[in-house]
Order: sequence, then structure tokens, then C-alpha cells
Amino acid sequence: MTEVRYYSRSGNTKAVAEAIAKAAGVTAVSVTDTGAAIKDKTDILFIGGALYAYGIDADLRSYIDTLSSDKVGKAVVFSTSWLSRHALDLIRKGLEEKGISVSEETLYFRGKPNETQLKEAEEFAKRFTL
Repeated sequence: MTEVRYYSRSGNTKAVAEAIAKAAGVTAVSVTDTGAAIKDKTDILFIGGALYAYGIDADLRSYIDTLSSDKVGKAVVFSTSWLSRHALDLIRKGLEEKGISVSEETLYFRGKPNETQLKEAEEFAKRFTL
């Protein structure tokens, strides 16, 4: 089973999440949605967010705190940001603190992803889901 979760203020990370979900054959769910909880064991959790004032959003951080290694086999981190890739490190750290295995491979786009980058996001997802 594969799941896609994200937090997005501008819609950039949402667009990437939706491209990943399309390739994985699932629905991308915002961490602020009521159905975002991981209830059943998932093999791959794609999880993404951006950098806001040099940190990840409190909603994303709180969501990561709800995750557990008995429900998530492996996490794959993605991000969009105008500033830097630092959100990748912060998300990874939060997941690892929960004992969740995190893929070394990540996906990052600076700013709003274009169509070519969204296709790249789909190909990225396929490497983990096929």
C-alpha cells in the first residue's frame, strides 16, 4: 500500500503531491484533512512540505508526530520551496525521530513546478511503487 501526504500553502507542494499520487494510483491527502491519518500499514509514505520562516509548518510537524514505525514501512520525502532544500532535512529528521525508515532519495523543486517537473515527479514515484 502507498500513501501520499503533504502540506501546502501556495499549492506548489500540492501539485507535486498530486503528480506523485497519480503515478502511484492513489489520492494525495493534505495533512490538515480529517482523513489524513495512516490507519492501516502502508509500505511507502510519500510525505512533503515546504520551508516557512526556516522551519516546516506546525501542521506538518504535528502530523509527523502522529506517525509510527509500525504503520509506515518507509517514507519518501519531497519538497518545494523558494528558499532552500532545508525542509527535506527537517521532515526527514522528524520521521527518523519516530523510528521511521526514510529513503535517501528525495525530490525537490524550487518554486512552482512546471509540466516537465510534474512528469519528473511521476517518474520519481514510479521508482518506489512499481
